[in-house]
Amino acid sequence: MTILVTGATGTVGRNVVELLVRRGAEVRVLVRDPAKASFSAGVAVAQGDLLDVDSLRRALSGISTLFLLNAVVPEEFTQALVALNLAREAGIDRIVYLSVIHSDVYVNVPHFAGKFGVERMIEQMGFGATILRPAYFIDNDRTIKDVIVNYGVYPMPIGGKGLGMVDTRDIAEIAAIELVRRERAAAPLPLTRLNIVGPDVLTGAGIAGIWSDLLGRPIAYGGDETGGFELNLREFMPAWMAFDMRLMAERFLTDGMLPEAGDVERLTALLGRPLRSYRDFAAQIAASV
Repeated sequence: MTILVTGATGTVGRNVVELLVRRGAEVRVLVRDPAKASFSAGVAVAQGDLLDVDSLRRALSGISTLFLLNAVVPEEFTQALVALNLAREAGIDRIVYLSVIHSDVYVNVPHFAGKFGVERMIEQMGFGATILRPAYFIDNDRTIKDVIVNYGVYPMPIGGKGLGMVDTRDIAEIAAIELVRRERAAAPLPLTRLNIVGPDVLTGAGIAGIWSDLLGRPIAYGGDETGGFELNLREFMPAWMAFDMRLMAERFLTDGMLPEAGDVERLTALLGRPLRSYRDFAAQIAASV
């Protein structure tokens, strides 16, 4: 049977596809523009999107397992519910869903609240599913490399509570492991939730210290002011999304994004290797400047 991957052209989705191929899985991807999709030989490409019911029905035909990843967009919740209902209609009962850690805590943050709603629907609809709950992506900091290197400031207002930041390659590998496990099981497996975190709890000052060590000069933490953060984001994203990110940052400051007991050990055992660290990520960038 075949695994359908949505969100397949993004950072996590593309890695999931390639990791599934390496594990011998049959893979189909859902993409808006097949001409822009470039995947390994043997990956089947279905044109459509999560709000195009007819194209999604066609993409789900003959599928046994679904990887549901939908982007942060205003229609995110609707996209997911359409996909879940069509999956049930198609007889699919094996799902891996990419949610977010603390979706049930950051209840005022739109994209967190939406993902928590999807988690509830997966549970209430009776799917056998793995709900992946990753922490903040280490890779997001690629977008601020120039600010760190050229201006000597780490500008993300992540505060002092700490975040268990995670490498997207680890997210993708865990997703692939869970997809194959569910796909090859003799019967649908029970629902489970899995926090995906990095090996370290990181603060704003701590990350600035890592960059200082690697670059050999002082890098300052830009502080906890979220209003300016929102204004900066509005330079390159819609106002609603910038506000969403500001609300998330405010919860970083008040709550943090901390692993639960046993998360790191569980993930390390699942991967059979250590989790990738922020220092390793930063060292690669520092070596290239």
